[in-house]
Amino acid sequence: MAKRERVVRMSVEQPLWRALTGYRVLTMVYAVLLFAFGRERYERPWVALLYLAFLCVWTLATLPKVANAASCTKRFLLADLTVALVGILLTPLADAQAQSVDHSTLPTIWTAGSVLAYAIKGGWRWAGVASSLVAVANLVERGHPSRDTLHNVLLVWVASIAIGYVVEVARASERTLARALEIEAATRERERLARDIHDGVLQVLAMVQRRGTALGGEAADLGRMAGEQEVALRTLVAGGLNRPSLVSEDESEGAVVRVVDEDEEHDDGPVDLRLLLAPRAGAKVTLSEPGAPVLLAPPAARELAAAVGAALDNVRVHAGSGARAWILVEDWPDEVIVTVRDDGPGIPEGRLAQAEGEGRMGVALSIRGRLRDLGGTAELISVPGQGTEVELKVPRGKAGQGR
Repeated sequence: MAKRERVVRMSVEQPLWRALTGYRVLTMVYAVLLFAFGRERYERPWVALLYLAFLCVWTLATLPKVANAASCTKRFLLADLTVALVGILLTPLADAQAQSVDHSTLPTIWTAGSVLAYAIKGGWRWAGVASSLVAVANLVERGHPSRDTLHNVLLVWVASIAIGYVVEVARASERTLARALEIEAATRERERLARDIHDGVLQVLAMVQRRGTALGGEAADLGRMAGEQEVALRTLVAGGLNRPSLVSEDESEGAVVRVVDEDEEHDDGPVDLRLLLAPRAGAKVTLSEPGAPVLLAPPAARELAAAVGAALDNVRVHAGSGARAWILVEDWPDEVIVTVRDDGPGIPEGRLAQAEGEGRMGVALSIRGRLRDLGGTAELISVPGQGTEVELKVPRGKAGQGR
């Protein structure tokens, strides 16, 4: 990823750095020619000559510094801008009429190259700071604001900030493209693995199920387990292919959507609850979920998924091996509701209170306690002979306050 992103960034920035290199050389030559053809107007030409000689040496010696973003360090940017500012402030010393007549400064338009380096390196904010310093230096050099001075200052300020902003937008676009290419490659790899699994493991499990059912006896039990594993593996493969791996980062809104596994500890972005519940589905557990991601804060999503797991554990332990369960996920604007229902014998009236009195706190702690910590509720409805239903509600306003 890092290598790909670096290559993509070079495709955007490298032409800008090459253009800046050429600009610095051409404007250096322009400043020298301007002095040569207007030398007679300088009261102290030796000041201008010394500065321009230093400017030529500096420009040619620092060409590698403006070859790319890595070599263009903050220290160099500061020194380069200092050279430009010193040249502006030395202009009245070399040309006494510069403050009364609109003569160009010693570095002339070479100064814009220093500001553009800030724009390409650090974006529009850096460009704004550098161009503001140049504006102050020009006003000090002129002694009083004039129309031409304000025009030149405003031109450099607007142009540098605009270029810096364009560079930032281009970098963000290239990062998004690089991320999309990575996701596409990962998706293709998952699809290839899914095909391999389908052609191998899933077909073997399906064959074992058919043969075991036909043979009967212990082979039938083996076939039944193979069938359950086939369904679970198909669900896992489908969940992997449909997993939204793209991380959406919108700096302007601060929204980040990140997918994590159940045991991950990343708490810096919403988690799709569907992905945490997908492994719960199987031959005897049906999962019904919305088509769009059900986003919750990571602590809330993990606690809610754990509560669902506790409810399913109760189904397996108390409803019998033949009981089926259904998980229904509802995503509402103000809350998330997950309902776990089974077709077991149900819970006799008073049985939960009796279990809590005997110290068996599975429902009280594993389910109700988790939802209470999230600011939600857990409601259990059971009718003897008609199964049990557990409704888990998590308000969105409190979902981010889980442990």
